[in-house]
Amino acid sequence: MRIAASILRTALIATTRFVIGGHARWIGSVPTTRQRIYFANHGSHLDTIVLWAALPPMLRRTTHPVAAADYWGATRARRHVALDILNCVLIDRKRAEAGADPLAPLHAKLVEGGSLILFPEGTRGTEALPGPFKRGLHTLAATFPDVELVPVYLDNLSRAFPKGAYLPAPISCSVRFGAPIELRPMEDRADFLSRARDAVAALAAPVAP
Repeated sequence: MRIAASILRTALIATTRFVIGGHARWIGSVPTTRQRIYFANHGSHLDTIVLWAALPPMLRRTTHPVAAADYWGATRARRHVALDILNCVLIDRKRAEAGADPLAPLHAKLVEGGSLILFPEGTRGTEALPGPFKRGLHTLAATFPDVELVPVYLDNLSRAFPKGAYLPAPISCSVRFGAPIELRPMEDRADFLSRARDAVAALAAPVAP
């Protein structure tokens, strides 16, 4: 089972890079085993795969993309890709409506020492720049102050695999990792989320090779 998952993982990463690229650009940070939350804009169902694949292999083993259970857990095939291939942690967005904490699985992974990939908009957008961030990133930053917060910008993903598409278009994409931010003492939640969004948006400008 593990061998089959490893083969599928390698094939998925290779196919993704062949079709749309998605190579990493470390602009304001460097790969490290330090525990992190990578937070990014969200424009495509490929975002999870591309960002996770952009990390070095040593970091993929301990980094868990946060994915919506209503999509990635909707079919047996998607659930297999999410849990067995991409090492995801699934969250049920309906838990909040039932009074449960939808962030509980994320807390558990961080307590275990894992890192996360988070899309704070909560849903896919159609614009080049991210929309307003939901409160989850602030909650995690306040609860786990020692976890480094790294903004990431996913370039062209909403064009390569827009809503309603069945196959990705061969449009070159990239993954830009910015400088870490932190929750400042006594910082208001709205101010922090606005600053975090701005940190992602700032990475949208092309950089020289």
